[in-house]
Amino acid sequence: MARPLTSQGDGETIGSQGVVKKAEFIKIITRALYSLGYEKSGALLEEESGIPLYSSVVNLFMQQVTDGKWDDSVATLCMIGLSDETIVKSASFLILEQKFLELLKMEKVAAALDTLRNEIVPLHVNLNRVHELAVCIISPLQCVRLGISGQDTEGTKSRSKILEKLQKLLPAAIMIPEKRLEHLVERALDVQRWACVYHNTWDSDLSLYSDHQCGKNQIPSQTLQILQAHKDEVWFLQFSHNGKYLASSSKDQSAIIWEVKENGQVSLKHTLCGHQKPVSTVSWSPDDGQILTCGQEEVIKRWDVSSGECLHVYEKSGVGLISCGWFPDGRGIFSGMTDRSICLWDLDGRELECWKGQRTLRISDMAITDDGKRIISICRESAILLLDREAKFERLIEEVDMITSFSLSKDNKFLLVNLINQEIHLWSIEGDPKLVSKYKGHKRTRFIIRSCFGGLGQAFIASGSEDSQVCIWHRCSGELLLALPGHSGAVNCVSWNPANLHMLASSSDDRTIRIWGLNHFNLKHRDHSNGSIHHCNGRS
Repeated sequence: MARPLTSQGDGETIGSQGVVKKAEFIKIITRALYSLGYEKSGALLEEESGIPLYSSVVNLFMQQVTDGKWDDSVATLCMIGLSDETIVKSASFLILEQKFLELLKMEKVAAALDTLRNEIVPLHVNLNRVHELAVCIISPLQCVRLGISGQDTEGTKSRSKILEKLQKLLPAAIMIPEKRLEHLVERALDVQRWACVYHNTWDSDLSLYSDHQCGKNQIPSQTLQILQAHKDEVWFLQFSHNGKYLASSSKDQSAIIWEVKENGQVSLKHTLCGHQKPVSTVSWSPDDGQILTCGQEEVIKRWDVSSGECLHVYEKSGVGLISCGWFPDGRGIFSGMTDRSICLWDLDGRELECWKGQRTLRISDMAITDDGKRIISICRESAILLLDREAKFERLIEEVDMITSFSLSKDNKFLLVNLINQEIHLWSIEGDPKLVSKYKGHKRTRFIIRSCFGGLGQAFIASGSEDSQVCIWHRCSGELLLALPGHSGAVNCVSWNPANLHMLASSSDDRTIRIWGLNHFNLKHRDHSNGSIHHCNGRS
């Protein structure tokens, strides 16, 4: 380490705003160089700048700890000039504890006992730890539990760890924390991310060379494909968990499994037929290997995704099924019924549980949290039921108007609720339900319109709209960012690809599904025999 010079520039500042102290700035860079292993560069910066990383007393203290000169290091610690006696005692405890442990490892039991009695105990710090150390003297097993072994007799690794603990304990002005420069840079990037309204790029795309700012072009806003295989209104669609498939259901009594290719192109994989009524919803199994389709007040069918084969039909005599979903472990399914009950089945169709009463409505969404503990359903026109299966406890979300649909966030902490009054409400469902935000701007007068979370960290809200548009809001601010034209009928449902930040799908009464992406694509029109698919250049 370089010897401190008489003038270290403590009062100088750098930067356009004059708030960055030059000495601190240099020290942090020096600390980063040493941390990265650039010893010569760090030493040269100290010498050339005349600003040492540490004072001579601190350098001496660190060297004494490294050399195992415990008594000397405790004495030097008192010379550093710490005003907080608690910090001095805590640091002394760390040093003397290491002294005690190394004496035990060298089988100097009497000296270790003397250190414990006459040096550690008088500090009156961490008495529980003192008792553990005392047990070490008579119990080798306790020594093993505390990480003391016959290996590393020189204590090099242990001493390095002590220095790390001391750096965290002592004031940063005395011992600059490890990776302080990296921390400052990461905080700066965090601020830029949060300030970026359109932020929708992976962290790997961030650069230190310029300030980060996404534009609208990072939001899927251009029609890349139009899928035209359904013969009637498309009511529902949902991407698989891995983003490799898209499923859609229609008034034409069918559901379709679409495959998302590696190049982003979407092609028809299977058409699932057999329902006698319109297919209202679909639900992917946790492993995406199977899918459920729910006929409107009819039956639920379970299908194999690879083959398109129907594996099982779930039905209940005299009762229609109106919604469907999977157990988190994939070993069973649940459904809302027309008699307002909720039933759970195993995969073979055996009924496991059934909650009767006003648990759901005839038109109802349902969800279950990833831990399998809570079932969520619309239980009244303006209320959502949060049913705890284990605690047999119920909570309600009471809304101001009729609820038409809802969507559960990926982290199971939030619920997105669509209302008949043309508002979408975001609720926190951790603990007592709390209304967090409202989103306005879409149109809804007659039909069920569905919304979804999406983008990086689910930072955006997307929704269909009866005016043929797809609306996208910023989740935190509630600002309407985009209204995407293109469909020629009401947009009933949207789904954001969980594996592709820049892919959004929408389904409409115009019988089509639109795949939205970034506007730098320029794909030519083309037809496929397995369902009509148009590739677009972004214009509708």
